[in-house]
Amino acid sequence: METITIIESADADIPSLELSIVMPCLNEAETLEICIKKAQWYLTQHKISGEIIVADNGSTDGSQEIATQMGVRLVSVKEKGYGSAIRGGIAAARGLYIIMGDADDSYDFSKLTPFIEKLRVGYDLVMGNRFKGGIKPGAMPFLHKYLGNPVLTWIGKIFFHSPCSDFHCGLRGFRKAAIEKLNLRTTGMEFASEMVVKASLHKMRIAEVPTTLSPDGRSRPPHLRTWQDGWRHLRFLLLYSPRWLFLYPGLVLMLLGLMFGLWLLPGTKGIFDIHSLLFAAIAILVGFQAFTFAIFTKVFAISEGLLPEDSRFNKVFRYINLELGLLIGIILFLIGIGGSIYAFSIWKANFFGPLKPSETMRIVIPSVTSIALGVQIIFSSFFLSVLGLKRG
Repeated sequence: METITIIESADADIPSLELSIVMPCLNEAETLEICIKKAQWYLTQHKISGEIIVADNGSTDGSQEIATQMGVRLVSVKEKGYGSAIRGGIAAARGLYIIMGDADDSYDFSKLTPFIEKLRVGYDLVMGNRFKGGIKPGAMPFLHKYLGNPVLTWIGKIFFHSPCSDFHCGLRGFRKAAIEKLNLRTTGMEFASEMVVKASLHKMRIAEVPTTLSPDGRSRPPHLRTWQDGWRHLRFLLLYSPRWLFLYPGLVLMLLGLMFGLWLLPGTKGIFDIHSLLFAAIAILVGFQAFTFAIFTKVFAISEGLLPEDSRFNKVFRYINLELGLLIGIILFLIGIGGSIYAFSIWKANFFGPLKPSETMRIVIPSVTSIALGVQIIFSSFFLSVLGLKRG
């Protein structure tokens, strides 16, 4: 993690607290003061032992001076990015619980009780839900409200079985100890997705509470870039789900290629002939490649701590090892060689003259496919064993 410089403008000797309110900040001078006042009022009004942290990401508009003058803790985070700022604030926080929210006055820091109540009864992550709490006119762009957030949230639910219905709400609370176990790494806006995804994968207790989103109080455009940040969120969801990125497409391609190939193998079917058989063979090979990528990605991600251990995955690989992979690969390779020799014998019987492609290629295509699959399995087995060395 990046080096974090903490400039204390509050009592540095305060012991651990119940709540830390973390506000990422990059040139938020217009709204930072009102956000801090609301948070201070909340802590005082509800008699909560807490602190307010402004995680500054290099402001040049006087935001840092505002934080210092108002007596809150200022954390300067050198590495750029929304995720970097939040991670810096989390690392510096002394609270048992942390509530994070944007410093643009789009969320009301004086209404945090629903988050605290859920955290106190044992939830690890408490997400705000803007679609249940209300989105005021002008608070969320049309594309974000009706396309970006719903689609990315739907994908998150399908891929990771997440209970969250608003994946990207910027107001959320969590137990510091629980979130630190997730080893969050992203530096940009996709940090919001990473937190929910990893919490879901680690089976943490997650709750949602209604949250109202108001138009922000800034005169400048927001830092969020619709298409670029939307793609970064989608890319993150895909990269963290080898099943949906590689496994399922690979299995579908292999199955369709195999079924279509077996259907065409006996002879021509209407307009479909050996050219279609070749496409079926390619589908099998590409599908198998995607399938192996899914396995490689899963093993690597678990080894690097990006994904949690998977008991079902481990059980399967108690029986699938290098020796079994080599055996299957060699068998397929020999079958392919045998078919190739048979095709060669037919050519020899015709004195190496012209052959009828519609007949000969029905032997050659499956043989070449079997050879290619056998070689792929052999090499993949060795590579998987290399990946497994660290795990072992």
